[in-house]
Amino acid sequence: MHAIGIDIGGTKIAGAVVDELGAIVRSDRVPTPAGDAPALERAVVEMIAGLRGSDDIEAVGVAAAGFVDAAQSTLYYAPNIDWRNEPLREKLEAQVGGTVVVDNDANAAGWAEFRFGAGRLVSDMVMLTIGTGVGGAIVANDRLFRGGFGAGAELGHLRVVPDGLACGCGQRGCIEQYGSGRALLRMAGEIADAGGIGQSLARARAEHGALDGTIVGGLIEAGDPGAIAALRQLGHWLGAASASLSAVLDPQRFVFGGGVAVAGELLLEPIREAYLEHLPARGYHPEPDFVIAELVNDAGVVGAADLARVWVAEHS
Repeated sequence: MHAIGIDIGGTKIAGAVVDELGAIVRSDRVPTPAGDAPALERAVVEMIAGLRGSDDIEAVGVAAAGFVDAAQSTLYYAPNIDWRNEPLREKLEAQVGGTVVVDNDANAAGWAEFRFGAGRLVSDMVMLTIGTGVGGAIVANDRLFRGGFGAGAELGHLRVVPDGLACGCGQRGCIEQYGSGRALLRMAGEIADAGGIGQSLARARAEHGALDGTIVGGLIEAGDPGAIAALRQLGHWLGAASASLSAVLDPQRFVFGGGVAVAGELLLEPIREAYLEHLPARGYHPEPDFVIAELVNDAGVVGAADLARVWVAEHS
């Protein structure tokens, strides 16, 4: 049977009908009314109704950024939406009928990669999503790790620098401040300020008023030494964080997704180097694979749909 996956992002709500093999049958997308929680809820309900059509839908999975309880029902906290202890599953089931399952968006993307993408041949996997911030998902022994309260695997808030840069979570030194898209732009700006290999970055900044992901990404693709140096700095921190995660979780594979991951091997090379540099008992610890995510923008809806399908199978 088919399931519906809904991925609530900061700027858009994406939805899709997904089959048992992870293939999208049909999809939809609308802007996110982020400042209006009731309007957002209505938009999700309308999208589910539109996608359902005449299909026999097994369940609906909804993914959103934030802390979701272990029962996959209540959003404790959503940073981009005015949801606090929101009984989202109960509200949606009352309006759309059938089973609705709620999960964290990074969990959904990571599960999609594990089931149908870059992690499908292993049992233990860590995914890091490198976007504006850093998201994460952990699969251990073929099961998605959520923690005792459901809010586990917030890997972006692994602290890598004692008393480092301030993070939006209220702490300092989180990997999100050193391994995210925003961190890449900051590092590129610092290299531009230093001159030398940063001359192209400085010219681009002067021309456009500021550096953004498109500009820095284009320079990386063109092989600009300053932009590549910024990317290598980013990769160093991600590799150091991966070594710490490996010491705890011992995954067979690290998967990197998000906008920065389009750099491919240019990103993975410094990650591998820093990982080995920081790995405890190097030479005696089997080395995991480091790969780029495969599902890209579809991971959220595909993972949300499959997590709903898994919930139904485990509770039937």
